[in-house]
Amino acid sequence: MEPITEIVAIDGPAGAGKSTVARRVADALGYAFLDTGAMYRASTWWALRQGVNLEDPGALAAATREMPLELRDADNGLQVFVGDHDITKAIRTPEVTREIYRLDQVPQVREHLVALQRQYGARRPTVAEGRDMGTVVFPAAKCKVFLDASLDERSRRRLAELQARGIAVDFESLRAEIHERDEKTRSRAVAPLRRAADAILVDTTHMTIDQAVETIAALAHAALNAKNN
Repeated sequence: MEPITEIVAIDGPAGAGKSTVARRVADALGYAFLDTGAMYRASTWWALRQGVNLEDPGALAAATREMPLELRDADNGLQVFVGDHDITKAIRTPEVTREIYRLDQVPQVREHLVALQRQYGARRPTVAEGRDMGTVVFPAAKCKVFLDASLDERSRRRLAELQARGIAVDFESLRAEIHERDEKTRSRAVAPLRRAADAILVDTTHMTIDQAVETIAALAHAALNAKNN
């Protein structure tokens, strides 16, 4: 059963800026921030670290259930811990990104992480971002947004993000990787990426981060006020 609380659900493809925008929208609203992609990244990091066979769905599910995951709010954003290890930066490496699809298409992995996501959202009003927030995890969310941008723009943003962290990548290779990931998430059998029927499309191709945040915060205020009246 989905928890009854105020949820702003933001979905969209890789590189659309969901994490940055959602975190700032949460700050603007005074809500908690839930980066569900970080949870799948953590599961992938854990599987790689534990030497789990990435071709074995049962082993991936068992490893995910055993993973001592903790999300902590911090002044500089969400911190991701597995046990005593702060893996906030480690889960953003190309190695982890390349292998995420292996876990996010395993039903038992998704079942476990969705349960954790719903528990998180039940605690207090939350801005949750991912790929199935409005369709699967929080289908009754009071505000749903589908955040998108052109493939080229999303690739440029991801390139800048990686370069800022000192990770050298080729633009064309990165673009091809993001396109491939788009295809995998849209065509997977379990919880594919799609825009919920009642989600509002926000195309940020020609928007600044500030403009995207202001747009979504305004949509959230309008939706939450309408539901409360």
